[in-house]
Amino acid sequence: MALLEVEGLVARYGRITALGGISLTIEAGEIVTLLGANGAGKTTTLRTISGLMTAAAGSVRFDGVDITKLPAERIVRAGIGHAPEGRRVFPRMTVRENLFLGAYTRSAKREIADDTERILTTFPRLRERLDQRAATLSGGEQQMLAIGRALMSRPRLLLLDEPSLGLAPLLIQTIFEVIADIRSRGTAVLLVEQNARAALAVASRGYVLELGRIALEGASAELLADDAVAAAYLGGAA
Repeated sequence: MALLEVEGLVARYGRITALGGISLTIEAGEIVTLLGANGAGKTTTLRTISGLMTAAAGSVRFDGVDITKLPAERIVRAGIGHAPEGRRVFPRMTVRENLFLGAYTRSAKREIADDTERILTTFPRLRERLDQRAATLSGGEQQMLAIGRALMSRPRLLLLDEPSLGLAPLLIQTIFEVIADIRSRGTAVLLVEQNARAALAVASRGYVLELGRIALEGASAELLADDAVAAAYLGGAA
């Protein structure tokens, strides 16, 4: 049994069908990437898994339990964290306050303190800016904060939506090193990422979405070698 099992998932915005019945799985401790053009349904997939959108049909099972109709707060408690596209930090709150909000489902103060220290060690820039408002951070620092906040819930599965968007190359490298480190600590990752080559380099498997449906799936090495994938997402033939 996979850690996450999505079966026949349908999601709609009014009369527009954004997901047309997709199915995917993620094993414990695995990184899987979702590739696709803008509007393919990648963000909608993450939002539906995390409970920010309600599925119109299909099912989402996490560790064998059906979570399809659960509210987002209960899905966080079940063990799924979500770092959304656009960072979505709370701009008027400090870095410290944003991180503590990520742990709102938890009560063990010692564990929360330990996790805060681990995140500040992973992202030293956040330690330097603990008492600054999030609005004053750079884009890269806000991305670090968004990931750190999601990790404060101690998720078994982390949903990451476009973590490298708008970042300088050096920061992009840092973000992908962190993603690999997250996996090494036992947390599975479902990664939506515009940088397809970097995403496939860190993931074990991938799915390609086209207009709300899965067009291709396979091991990362297979997708990297696929001419259609290379032409569409990697800047040329493989």
